Amino acid sequence: MIALGAHAEFIIAAYVGVFAGLAGLIGWTVFTTRQTKRRLEELGDTRSNSSAQ
Repeated sequence: MIALGAHAEFIIAAYVGVFAGLAGLIGWTVFTTRQTKRRLEELGDTRSNSSAQ
């Protein structure tokens, strides 16, 4: 394993924070995309995803 030295705790915490932030952003994007699609269907949008321009 790589020797991280005296700052190992900070380095690991930084990586965990970045991965948690990215996971949060991805989750938020998926959630809002589904919410938007659902709302568009409620409003009568009949376009399919394959014809998106």
